[in-house]
Amino acid sequence: MSRVTLTDLEAVMAIARRGTFRAAAVDLGVSTTALSHTIAKFESGLGVRLFNRTTRSVSLTDAGRLFIDNVGPSLQGVYDALEVVRARRETPSGLLRINTPPFAARTILSSLVLKFLQRYPEMQVDIVTDGRLIDIVAEGFDMGVRVAKLIPNDMIAISLGQPQRHAIVASPQYLAQHGSPETPLDLLQHACIRVRLPDGTIYRWHLENAGEVVQVDVRGQLTLDEASLARIAVLEGSGIGCFLEQDVVEDIAAGRLIRLLSDWTPPFPGLCIYYPGRRNPSAGLAAFLAMARESASQQG
Repeated sequence: MSRVTLTDLEAVMAIARRGTFRAAAVDLGVSTTALSHTIAKFESGLGVRLFNRTTRSVSLTDAGRLFIDNVGPSLQGVYDALEVVRARRETPSGLLRINTPPFAARTILSSLVLKFLQRYPEMQVDIVTDGRLIDIVAEGFDMGVRVAKLIPNDMIAISLGQPQRHAIVASPQYLAQHGSPETPLDLLQHACIRVRLPDGTIYRWHLENAGEVVQVDVRGQLTLDEASLARIAVLEGSGIGCFLEQDVVEDIAAGRLIRLLSDWTPPFPGLCIYYPGRRNPSAGLAAFLAMARESASQQG
């Protein structure tokens, strides 16, 4: 058998983690063809197949599962050893992988990530936007970004500062034609833009005032799964929408949208960075976390 390389092992782990050659190739920064060739050569050298392949999916064979179970912890040990050595560098270098929902990515990109890359030119950041709450360790991420209440208890969380609010809005032309809701239940008499969550359920608008909590399953002809599309629909006068305040604050200031039921949308704990506490952070991750704390303290 030819010599086993770190590239071979990373290729196997990536396919096992992502479930397809295409997704694994994207993670590794190689072509699907090159990755397929690497795995075929590696399996040939081993004399055993690690993956069952069909035209639509890839799954581990029994030998593949045994390989992952035994090699995975050892490979993580290699990564940890490399990070210990890199941590001794004065200038952080390497790759940080961040998992975040799209709206949070918009929040941290200019305020944190771009400034981090300017400060540390030898660092790279790979942001993957995903509305699902995933296991960031199993999926190979260094950190995640979520609202505070969604962060798993075994993770270390760092607040990014300001709390957030929702904003219920409609266009002036819609309100001129249909009037304004005065209470949360009045929303049931209006056309609202419904939003589908990543798990497939329809978001129920959570409203709260002086301890009274109301969840409204709004009605409407249009259901979308992206806030930017819902904003366009509301601007066009198709109905009332519920957004994170930051996504429509400029529209409200310019008069393109009118805020409704503001007493029913109090602030709630904002975004946090979170990362696993059971491993020592790399120099790059430590630098990013320090910058996040610095940014949060300035906002506070």
